[in-house]
Amino acid sequence: MINLKVLLITILAAMLCLLTTSVLADSTNNVLYQTTFSENPKWTTNNPSSDYWDSSKGMYHFGIEPSTQGYAYSPTFTYDGGPFTYEYDLILNQVDDGAALRLGFSDASMDLSQGPNVLTEFPNGKYGQIMALTVITQSSKLEEVDSYTGSYRGPTVRYELNKTYHVVVTYSNDTNTVTETVTDKLSGQQVWSYYVNTRESLHGMNRIYLGSKGDYGSMGVHAIGYIDNVRVYTPSTEVTTTTVTTIPTTALPTYNVSRSTTKTTTIAVPTHMPTTTQQSPASGGVTIAALGIMGAGGALGICKKR
Repeated sequence: MINLKVLLITILAAMLCLLTTSVLADSTNNVLYQTTFSENPKWTTNNPSSDYWDSSKGMYHFGIEPSTQGYAYSPTFTYDGGPFTYEYDLILNQVDDGAALRLGFSDASMDLSQGPNVLTEFPNGKYGQIMALTVITQSSKLEEVDSYTGSYRGPTVRYELNKTYHVVVTYSNDTNTVTETVTDKLSGQQVWSYYVNTRESLHGMNRIYLGSKGDYGSMGVHAIGYIDNVRVYTPSTEVTTTTVTTIPTTALPTYNVSRSTTKTTTIAVPTHMPTTTQQSPASGGVTIAALGIMGAGGALGICKKR
């Protein structure tokens, strides 16, 4: 009979440990737009022979030629201002002298010379195959930097053809800075990163686009390749929620010990307190209390045997 009671206490303690759990809401980003190109992204283009979804590769093919005013852009979305990040993967198969890939975050104009525009560029020109960041504000203030040493006082950094790069552009409205970071997708090694100061807040953009609107260079040269894994998001506020289980006071069974008097022992198990930590295991206090119940049961069993 004693063993049965001890077993019941043990089961109760185990249940108490399992009942008290903390649930965290992951800190997630507010995604404005994203596509992995595993399905047709339904981008709009006026140049379907060169800009199209390649279903066999699960990527988006582009072919950009100056002075053609070609474009391709994502479905539109709402951006109300504030910090944002956009990112994408890039493979450049061909970039002729005088051509460039230009992919940016803009409004309906999608013009390389008009704002608002946050533009990543991979040109091939006077300084070779370099990387660049151009920002044009709503009031047409132009800020730009590239990976040539004379532009940012660092070593000249050039991209390579047929290599996959991951490009990330981040805007901080607190400091009014836009930063572009390019990494080697395979190794994860950073290739180049720099920033520009916009000197005023950005807003009014509603699409990711690529093309040559506003580029009046010589025709007959091309930038050809693929983009993949396009995503635009804003930071969301981290919210931590905690599920608290209130543990009722549990009265243990009554036992006759060395004296003839009978005493009822009541152990109050403390209630688990909420926590705001990033990751919370089951409450240590409740676990200790549960183990205390086990120990009490075992001790009482031993006393009974004696």
